Amino acid sequence: MSCGNHHETPCADVLDHLYEYLDNEMGEGDCAKLRQHLDECSPCLDMYGLEAAIKALVKRSCCDTAPADLRGKVLARIDRIRAGLPVEGELLADPAAATQE
Repeated sequence: MSCGNHHETPCADVLDHLYEYLDNEMGEGDCAKLRQHLDECSPCLDMYGLEAAIKALVKRSCCDTAPADLRGKVLARIDRIRAGLPVEGELLADPAAATQE
């Protein structure tokens, strides 16, 4: 998507990082750039509004929490991925490697 106008931050970059912005997972500098873009670009602002509304709807609709054991497994898997360790069920990038085992 592009509004056709030139912006310091391209529309595609804004849309690629919209959920990071919505989830407050961006640094202040990146947030400022994204906010500036949203102030200048009505199509991206509309998309932001839509995504924010969807996120709020999902939050209101989800009243159950994940069981403690599932939460523990997910967090352990995230830790393994961050550490660069193999994860159970991970697809092999090189199909030839699977035949050599």
